[in-house]
Amino acid sequence: MMASLLHWLLASITIMGTAYFVPGFRVSGIGAALMASVAIGFVNIFIWPILAILTLPLTFLTFGLFLLVVNGIALKIAAALTPGFEIIGFMPAVWGSIGLTIIGWIIRFVVYGNQATAY
Repeated sequence: MMASLLHWLLASITIMGTAYFVPGFRVSGIGAALMASVAIGFVNIFIWPILAILTLPLTFLTFGLFLLVVNGIALKIAAALTPGFEIIGFMPAVWGSIGLTIIGWIIRFVVYGNQATAY
């Protein structure tokens, strides 16, 4: 239970960090970041697999790079579902997905050390 709460908090901090670095990626506060991390989780569980399957031919043609577009679409959906979390434009959504990944790696490495992938 404590590990799940820590992971949720770290995901929210990652969203706040991404909002700091990516123009057009906005979060109104920590409460909105907490809700956004839940919304992103639900979108990743229920909608992202459907989008990934529907765009599989494009993903193959682009050697997997089209998944960045799919991640941007998923983030835009999560932003539409969450008050206080907005993404202005599509490119900030794509850059935000890259930023979430990189900042999340850094935060998990700081918190978990060498076992950053074993949360």
